[in-house]
Amino acid sequence: MRRTLRMVWRDARPMWLLLLGGIVALLAEVGFRVLEPWPLKIVIDSVVSSLGTDTGTAPAGLPMLLGLGALQVAVVSARALCSYLATVAFALVGSRTAAALRARVFSHVQGLSQQFHARNRSADTVQRLIADINRMQEVAVTAGMPLAANLLTLVVMLVVMVVLDPLLAVVVVLAVGAFVLTSSGTSRHITSASMRSRKAEGHLANTAQEALGAIKVVQSYGLEPLIQKRFTGANAKSLTEGVRSRRIAARLERSTDVIVGVATAVVMVGGGMRVLAGAMSPGDLVLFTTYLRTTMKPLRDMAKYTGRIARAAASGERVATLLEITPDIVSPEPGLTPARVRGLIRFSAVRAAYEDTEVLHGVDLTVTPGQHVVLVGPSGSGKSTLTSLVTRAMDPVSGQVTLDGHPLEEINLTYLRSQVSVLHQEAVLLTGSIRDNIRLGRQDATDEEIEQAARAAYAHDFITQMPEGYDTVVGERGGTLSGGQRQRVAIARALLRNAPVVILDEATTGLDPASTTLVLDAIDQLVDGRTTLTVTHDPEVAMRADRVVWVEDGHIRLAGRPDQLLESSQAFRAWAWEGGTQSPPPMARPGLPQDGEEEDTQDGPQPHSREDVA
Repeated sequence: MRRTLRMVWRDARPMWLLLLGGIVALLAEVGFRVLEPWPLKIVIDSVVSSLGTDTGTAPAGLPMLLGLGALQVAVVSARALCSYLATVAFALVGSRTAAALRARVFSHVQGLSQQFHARNRSADTVQRLIADINRMQEVAVTAGMPLAANLLTLVVMLVVMVVLDPLLAVVVVLAVGAFVLTSSGTSRHITSASMRSRKAEGHLANTAQEALGAIKVVQSYGLEPLIQKRFTGANAKSLTEGVRSRRIAARLERSTDVIVGVATAVVMVGGGMRVLAGAMSPGDLVLFTTYLRTTMKPLRDMAKYTGRIARAAASGERVATLLEITPDIVSPEPGLTPARVRGLIRFSAVRAAYEDTEVLHGVDLTVTPGQHVVLVGPSGSGKSTLTSLVTRAMDPVSGQVTLDGHPLEEINLTYLRSQVSVLHQEAVLLTGSIRDNIRLGRQDATDEEIEQAARAAYAHDFITQMPEGYDTVVGERGGTLSGGQRQRVAIARALLRNAPVVILDEATTGLDPASTTLVLDAIDQLVDGRTTLTVTHDPEVAMRADRVVWVEDGHIRLAGRPDQLLESSQAFRAWAWEGGTQSPPPMARPGLPQDGEEEDTQDGPQPHSREDVA
C-alpha cells in the first residue's frame, strides 16, 4: 500500500492546492456534522422544561423553535455545500492524478525494450494501464474520500461523546477497537485475493486478445472449441478469485453490523438508565444516540470501503510493479545529435544474446555510406539481431556498434531512430486513413509530399482507385489492404521519412509474384543512395544488393558481391538456384576460403575476417 501511495503522490503533488481545498471543505463538513444534532437536543430539553422538568434549558417558545428550525436548515445546508465542494475537489484530484499516472505509465511502457514486450503479453499490460488505474481512480473518489471523512468524523465524535458522557463513550471505544481488530487481518486477505483476481483477469484478457488477433488461424483450423475451452477456464478462474475477495469483504461488513448492533443496544439501555438516574437529560441522550448513529455509520462504511480499497491496492501494486521495471535501453542525456549522418555503420567484435543464449559471437562488419548489404543465411542465425542493434532495439553484450564513428549508446536515442527507416516483414499500419499512415514518416509533410512518396513507392495507383482515395480508412493493422498494398504504403512512409539508413527485414516474404515485383521496384527507390541492411531468404533480393553477407551460427561465414559469389562459391550458387532454401555448409573456421576458392583477388568475394572492410 505504501508503494502505491508513493507512486500516486508523485502525480497528485502538483495539485496540492486543490487537495488542500478539499481537505478544508472536508473538515468544515465534519464540523457541521457535529453541530447538526444540537438544535434537536435543545428543542427536546426546552420542551421537557416547558412540561415542568428542570433540564437546565429555558422553556420552549415559538421564537426559539423557529430560530432552532432555521439554524437546523442552515447547518444542514452548510454541511451539504461543504460535502459537495469536498467531493468535487477530490474527484478532480483523482481524475487528474489518474490521467497523469496513466500518461506516465504509458510513456514508461513505450520506453521498455522489444525484449520486454516479447516476454510479456500486451493484454495484461493494457489491463494494468487502463483497468487497474481506472479502479484506483474510482476507489479514490468513491471510497477514499468518504473513508477519510468517516475517520475524521469518528475521531471528532468520540471526543464529543467522551465530553458528554465518558462512561457510555467507553462502549463506543470498545466497538471501534473490535472493528480495528476484525478488519486488520481481513484487509490483507482481501488484498491478496484481489491480486490473484486481477492477475486472472489479465490472463483472461490475454486469451481473448490472442484469439481475436489470430482469428483467421482459429477459424481456418476450426480451433473455436479449443479456444472457447481456454477462455472458459480463464473466465472461471477470474470469477472464482473475484468471488473469494468479495466473500471476505462481505464477511467483514456483516461482522461490523453485529458490532454496531451490540454497541447500540448497550448505549440504549445504559443511556436510558442514566436518564432515569438524573445523570443525563433526555436531550443529552438524544444527542448521544445521534452521535452514536453517526459514529457507527462510518464503521459500517469503513467495512464496505475496506474491501474496495484493498482491491484498489492490489491494482496499485500491479501498476507499481510495471513502473519499477528498469528499461534495458536508455537514451544518454543529452546525447549526441550529429548535424549530418552519412550512414557509415561498423560492428566491432559484437556479441549479442537473448536472456542467457548468445546469438552473435564477435561479429565484425562495416557498411559504407550508400551501400546496400544483404544478410542471408539460415533462420535463427543472427541476421535480424544485427539489424536490431542498429536501432538499439537491443544492445550488444560486448563489442561496439558505431554510426559515422559515434558509438550508438552515445547518440540521443530519439535522434538515432529518426535517422533509420525500418521496413518489417509485416507492414503494420495504424487505424486511420492511408494519408495519415504515410504521414507518420514525417508528420509535417504536405499532401503533395505524401503523394510524391506514394508514387515513388508504386502505391499511388491503387490508392486513387479506392472510394475515398488517400482518405480511405484502413482497418486495424491495415487489415483491409492486401499484403503487397500494406508493404507499399509502408515503403511510401519510409520514403517520406527520408532517413539516411534503411533496414529491410524480410520485406517481400509471403507476397505473390506480382506484388513482390512491385514491392522490389519500390524498395529500389527507397534504398537508392541510402545505407541499407536487408535481411532476406530471397535470392532475387540478394542479387540486387551491392554486397551479400552470409551469417550462420552467429558468425559471418562469407561476404562479397553477389555476382562474384555466384561465380566463385558453389554453396552460394546452390542456395541461389534453390530459391534461398539451401544453406551452404559451415566453414571449418571463420576467415578461411571455401569451395576451393583462392585466398582473394582485390574485388572478389571474401570469406569474412576480423579486418572486414566494406
